[in-house]
Amino acid sequence: MTYIVLILFLLALVFFWQSNRQQKAAGLPGGRVIYTDTDGWGKVEKPLYYAALSLTGKPDYLIEKNGQIIPVEVKSGRAPEAPYDSHIFQLASYCLLVEKTYKKRPPYGIIHYENRDFAVDYTRELESALIELLADMREDDVRRSVHRSHEQASRCKRCGYRNVCEEKLA
Repeated sequence: MTYIVLILFLLALVFFWQSNRQQKAAGLPGGRVIYTDTDGWGKVEKPLYYAALSLTGKPDYLIEKNGQIIPVEVKSGRAPEAPYDSHIFQLASYCLLVEKTYKKRPPYGIIHYENRDFAVDYTRELESALIELLADMREDDVRRSVHRSHEQASRCKRCGYRNVCEEKLA
């Protein structure tokens, strides 16, 4: 009987270790996963929605830790020197959606790259910049002509509008 208890205890330790390893590999901080947009952790959740801005999003993970909800966005590539602005604004959108959905303002969010994580503070300044960016995007939506907004050839090559764009980079 003692051997059975010992074996069960060892199995529990192995499962706990494996679970922690998976959580760290996904770039998740300690805490409880309360939302996921990846089917590897369970059923995929509904998108978060904020009607006042017509903003919809599906963060990769939401982690509840010490009464706070932290959005985590997982990127497949290696980390740049600093997170790209587009990734920061994507994460800020998730922070705003968390605040409006759960009535809890996240103090920060995490961008997880293959080899590095960045914690991005969700400040009032970032929130204001996000709301301004969303307004600019809505204005661009109704314009007849919108000029490209980058100088990166690699980004241009992967663009879905490249074949019809008159401003594509060589």
